[in-house]
Amino acid sequence: MRTPHTGTSRRTLLTLIGASLVAAPLLTGQPATAAAAGLDDPAKKEIAMKLVSSAENSSLDWKAQYKYIEDIGDGRGYTAGIIGFCSGTHDMLDLVELYTRRRPGNVLAKYLPALREVDGSDSHEGLDPGFPADWRRAAQDSAFQQAQNDERDRVYFNPAVGQGKADGIGVLGQFTYYDAIVMHGDGDDSTGFGSIRRRALAKAKPPAQGGDEVTYLNAFLDARVWAMKQEEAHSDTSRVDTAQRVFLRNRNLNLNTPLDWKVYGDSYHIG
Repeated sequence: MRTPHTGTSRRTLLTLIGASLVAAPLLTGQPATAAAAGLDDPAKKEIAMKLVSSAENSSLDWKAQYKYIEDIGDGRGYTAGIIGFCSGTHDMLDLVELYTRRRPGNVLAKYLPALREVDGSDSHEGLDPGFPADWRRAAQDSAFQQAQNDERDRVYFNPAVGQGKADGIGVLGQFTYYDAIVMHGDGDDSTGFGSIRRRALAKAKPPAQGGDEVTYLNAFLDARVWAMKQEEAHSDTSRVDTAQRVFLRNRNLNLNTPLDWKVYGDSYHIG
């Protein structure tokens, strides 16, 4: 069950993350630890999914969230699935469209006109009363689960990892990018991922530009906290303060286990 603080995990309206997200190629001569590490390693990716789920779902069992759906009152309509796809932020529409291309006539296909109408708002018009129950039914379909995985990777995970590698940062740094995109998206607003990164770059250089990785990641997390505090729904910064910042203070740039952290006061452990 989601706890009341889950409203802090919603992001601002999304725009498509294009090629402009990825910076210049890695410069030569940078520390091998940053260049070699990748959050896309299957074991590291599993850790990333659990870390995000601890903040988004108050659980390490991220695969149990395919069926999750509710309106958490954050102005983004229904929030659902493994990454918090929202009916008001376009990513839920993209997901259901993908699922319908792969599985025509699925139980959610009939809601596509309504999802297009409510996109950009918190409205449930055309979705109630049946949408939540049908979402949970669809979540039993492996094709829908795979569609959620694929949209998560396309919109959030792959761009974050790609930008992290281009900046020369390791697994932890790539995760900080991923978590920021999950919460804030990469819109044109001042709290989107791109703006957070630019704010960090104004304070420190990443390894790909000859900077120190720890110094840069501290600057990025400072910028992330600033962005979170601009919106009441994101004002609890513990997913940075008592999680990501803890790993950084321990110089665990590769997210090696065991990992111990807290989010919203709850303790978590990966052995």
